[in-house]
Amino acid sequence: MTQLRVHNLAVSLDGFATGEGQSFETPFGHAQHRLMQWFFPTRTFVAMSGHEDEAVGAGTRGVDDAFAAATGDGIGVEIMGRRKFGPQLGPWEDETWRGWWGEEPPFHSPVVVLTHHERPDLVVGETTFLFRELSPVDALTLATSLAGGLDVRLGGGATTVREFLEADLVDHLHVVVVPILLGRGVRLWDGLEGLEDRFTVETTASPSGVVHHVFRRKAR
Repeated sequence: MTQLRVHNLAVSLDGFATGEGQSFETPFGHAQHRLMQWFFPTRTFVAMSGHEDEAVGAGTRGVDDAFAAATGDGIGVEIMGRRKFGPQLGPWEDETWRGWWGEEPPFHSPVVVLTHHERPDLVVGETTFLFRELSPVDALTLATSLAGGLDVRLGGGATTVREFLEADLVDHLHVVVVPILLGRGVRLWDGLEGLEDRFTVETTASPSGVVHHVFRRKAR
């Protein structure tokens, strides 16, 4: 059965998954890259980004890489919110924007982008972005139909993940708590009191200083 999975969602100690002031130059707002500093050195990220260099090695292994590597296992489709695709709001005034990832996005699959302002599908490399105005239930139905029997990854951002959690659709939630304080931005947990009752929860501390929390949905 197809599952909806969230991987590598990093939050600060005070619960913010992105900072204030997101723009083309600052995808994570004033948080900059601090939420993902644990991820960038991993073997998984190095291979994904094409920065592998035999002279300096192919990235770190260990706890963080083990969690990072799981993000692509058995995934057939991604769902993301519009703010993960780009910082624009309102009507698409500039449809030349093709996402943060250049001409070879790391998805290599369909990606359903949730937006109130639809636009034609966009093919970039091996990835097709489908811009749709859908409820969480309808978005998951569409993604499941495109996944070919594989799982669906919910890529974020925090608002989108929170909406799917509120709709009780998430089967696997991997949250990485990073030891920084942001003070402002977009929070993950607001309005989700008692969420832990729906899941079994395992935590793993990493030498990098982050703590990985894995929520697995209890039998319905």
